[in-house]
Amino acid sequence: MNLSEINWDINAAGTWPLPIKVSATLVVCAVVAAGGIYLDTLGQLDSLDAIKHQEQELKTTFESKQKKAVNLQDYQKQLSDIESSLEVMIRQMPTEEEVASLLIDISQTGLASGLEFKLFKPSGPVRQEFYSELPINIQVTGKYEELGLFVSGLASLPRIVTVHDVNMVPQGKDKDGIMLMNATVKTYNEGSNEDAKTGAKTVNRKRG
Repeated sequence: MNLSEINWDINAAGTWPLPIKVSATLVVCAVVAAGGIYLDTLGQLDSLDAIKHQEQELKTTFESKQKKAVNLQDYQKQLSDIESSLEVMIRQMPTEEEVASLLIDISQTGLASGLEFKLFKPSGPVRQEFYSELPINIQVTGKYEELGLFVSGLASLPRIVTVHDVNMVPQGKDKDGIMLMNATVKTYNEGSNEDAKTGAKTVNRKRG
């Protein structure tokens, strides 16, 4: 078969030898198949990958929500415990009328522990989300054991009192172990009704 003798005009394809017809048919089929894959199948594969990814995300979301649903009673109990603890803490906060007497209690606790006050300076209230901090800057002198007794006594007061920014330094070798302690004592109250509305859930206070 002499290829130069073949009329390659597409209109004369019927006169081509059988091997040439078969080869041309295979080439056309391959081109059509490649075009179909490029125009249709690749897009479907991309869509399939996106659906598989979405399916995995839905499975993860479902598993997360299922775990929460299974533990719903535990979460509700934890919430109830937190609300109960919050109510107890709020009951321990002094009202505005009780703040003055609490300051006296703090001072008397220090004196009863054997300390000498060099500074006792209440500062203005510091607003937080639904309560106010009432800081008191103090400076006291006494033995280490007396300072520990003072801090322990503050923790035993019926209202919440915390100690912050503690700094203790010895008062010289001739002072028989006397220490100088600078600290900030804080107590708290619930704050105004408006603060409570914009902050955490308001808990009804019941004074015992």
